Amino acid sequence: MSHAATWRIAGDWFDNCSCAIACPCTFGQAPDRNLCEHVLFWHIQEGHLGDIELDDLSIVLVGSFDGNIWDYNGRGRSGRFIDDRASDIQVEALFKIYSGQVGGWPEKIAALFSRGREDLGTERAAITFEIASDQSRWGVDIPGMVRAWAEALSGPTSIPGNPPRMSNPPGSETGPGQIVTWGKSKVCKVDAFGYDFSWTVSSAKHIPFDWSNN
Repeated sequence: MSHAATWRIAGDWFDNCSCAIACPCTFGQAPDRNLCEHVLFWHIQEGHLGDIELDDLSIVLVGSFDGNIWDYNGRGRSGRFIDDRASDIQVEALFKIYSGQVGGWPEKIAALFSRGREDLGTERAAITFEIASDQSRWGVDIPGMVRAWAEALSGPTSIPGNPPRMSNPPGSETGPGQIVTWGKSKVCKVDAFGYDFSWTVSSAKHIPFDWSNN
């Protein structure tokens, strides 16, 4: 598929999901119990679609899927919150990118859901987040709807200031060749898009992303 407008978005991605530590998807495996409920977060440090600037905007996706998506065997449901600071034109541009309409890595992710993907809609929201500079802590809040926070894994042999990481994971959600920082959920509560779930100890991870259609 050819796409006329050039685009690029780069920044931070993290998730907080219902699977046990460590996330099976990152190893190319099916989720625990063959079902994953999740909160996914993107903060675009710099980005554009054509001449539409997308710097400093955030997106939160709430959803679930079953099956091993890396086997092109996924089926999912999801809704998204887009930063309420975004203009109508920016919201449209972000939807085009994240839905895979304009190519790049999102188009490849969309193709993995061979058994369908139900779109639960898009809402604007006041999104607040924190990502520690060393990825020791990350989280996002949308008042009354989403609270998802995690800390990097640590233990008796951990080196302070050096969270556990993995390079070149076989199933990186943000694309090939990335570096994953492993964490665990401290809290994840969702009441949005028909989902109502909560957990306190489960898988979480941070991965950077840099996507384009070039």
